[in-house]
Amino acid sequence: MRHYENLVIVKPTFTAEEIQASIKAVEETITSNGGEIAATSAMGMRKLAYPIDKNERGYYQVIYYSVAPAAISEIERRFRINEDLLRFVTIKYDTNREITAWNKLVEKANKAAAPVKEEAKEEIKEEAKAETEAPAAPAEQEA
Repeated sequence: MRHYENLVIVKPTFTAEEIQASIKAVEETITSNGGEIAATSAMGMRKLAYPIDKNERGYYQVIYYSVAPAAISEIERRFRINEDLLRFVTIKYDTNREITAWNKLVEKANKAAAPVKEEAKEEIKEEAKAETEAPAAPAEQEA
């Protein structure tokens, strides 16, 4: 298994939900071909260096993963077919020095994502609390 990095640019005309669905489709393409995603990093909406299909902006997402080299051609083929993506680039980390750099990038991406994940967990807990407390109130009113 080799280490790779993919930068994908999603069309900016999508809603936030559609962008996340496109990113999930990209991740599914990688995992369905035997890849293991180590980390993802959302770079957000950015201005493009030049217009692509009349789009001045794009949503950037970086995905770090490990996969067998034979699967890369199929992953890239599916990326080319995917009309939600404006552009993508695949970077291979081959030498020991590059793999060390890849590991550092994965650590950095995981550290950046950790506070976001904890905030999401707290929000989910609060929503669950609200849902469990909300049904109890109408039942008391009926009695």
